[in-house]
Amino acid sequence: MTDTSIDFQCFDSAEQVAETTTQRLFDAAERAIFERGRFQLVLAGGRTPLAAYRRLVEQPADWVRWHVFFGDERCLPADDPERNSLAARRAWLDRVSIPPDNIYPINAELGAETAAARYTELIRDRLPFDLVLLGLGEDGHTASLFPGHPIQNEALVIPVQGAPKLPPERVSLTPLALGSSRAILILVTGRGKREALAHWRAGADLPISRIVTSGRLEVLMDAEAAGG
Repeated sequence: MTDTSIDFQCFDSAEQVAETTTQRLFDAAERAIFERGRFQLVLAGGRTPLAAYRRLVEQPADWVRWHVFFGDERCLPADDPERNSLAARRAWLDRVSIPPDNIYPINAELGAETAAARYTELIRDRLPFDLVLLGLGEDGHTASLFPGHPIQNEALVIPVQGAPKLPPERVSLTPLALGSSRAILILVTGRGKREALAHWRAGADLPISRIVTSGRLEVLMDAEAAGG
């Protein structure tokens, strides 16, 4: 992808990125529920999205129509605080009235291979999603797709072995699954992300550059990440 197909937006602070993300989520949910009766959202892990998740608690929504999926997960016990699903629950999901059956964690505690196979079956008939949230790591990874690691182009969910960040075993949706969305929102905040963001915009072959969608793709970045 090139800059011409992506809407890059720069904000003064990470707080403004979080506020804008919150509004984008509510707008997408309202539109999806009006048109299709439900809102299918894929969450990103990491620190940056958590600020937006916490803000979601503060406003009313038609929570019973929200369906929440995850872009990736770490192969750790289900109650490990490093799990993306647990972090999202603590920040947001357990504090609003989304039905438990509408939250679809990746059962990565079962092992990467088993969890990837099960999640593939779960999402196969749910595509396209309405909105996918993604981040960008300092090393250029997104979800648990790392630079230099093989990606099965025709798979929806893959086991990840030997990740350069702990834990080494993970499960991740692929560019095919992540791109099967009516909209994608990529959040990039902090000075530590500046180099990876610059490489991406310069055309580097990063996993995030392989995510192509027929819907809208926005990047919300703060000035620290953007470089001024």
